[in-house]
Amino acid sequence: MMKVFIINGGQKFAHSGGAFNNTLSQWTSNFLEQNNIEFRMTNINDDFDPFLEVEHFKWADLIIYHFPVWWFQVPNRLKLYIDEVFTAGHNNGIYANDGRSSKNPAINYGRGGLMHGKKYMVTTSWNAPDTAFTMKGEFFDQHPIDDSILFGFHKMNEFAGMTRMEGFHFHDLEKNATPERIENYHKEYLQHLEIIFNQKSIQKEDCLAN
Repeated sequence: MMKVFIINGGQKFAHSGGAFNNTLSQWTSNFLEQNNIEFRMTNINDDFDPFLEVEHFKWADLIIYHFPVWWFQVPNRLKLYIDEVFTAGHNNGIYANDGRSSKNPAINYGRGGLMHGKKYMVTTSWNAPDTAFTMKGEFFDQHPIDDSILFGFHKMNEFAGMTRMEGFHFHDLEKNATPERIENYHKEYLQHLEIIFNQKSIQKEDCLAN
């Protein structure tokens, strides 16, 4: 049975209370409970012991990150969490080194991860509408989120040895966060989880984002 570690990165800061990511984390945990899937969950607003958090990464088969995008980056508390936990995971289940050999330091950078066989999934929440990414002439110049804003985040997880599963992005959650829109997102996200946790899909490499 797959074991899942949920990281709720919905930081409380200024006008943001992290409410949507709290709701999203609840949607995920409810789905896992209903499907008898074992899980653990961390909220980055809480105090944490980096070495205990490393044990969650080592325990899990799938890590799910939930976070809002702030100024086109992860929230500062989530960045602190990652910095401290991944550092505590050096030669302790997350990564051994940068993958290179002193005999030929020009190659194999990023191949020293220790989390091979584990997978991860990312959800992000945005004020920006999806059209900001898809329409010609709009702000993000038709660059997909995963290939632009999240490129470094995905490389971080690849550095640790994990494989990416298809994520889910929530848009227009400030100016257009109507109850109907949230409910539609709820249904779409649960459908996404059904696909992700379908046993045959989990096992097939063509269902992984390479």
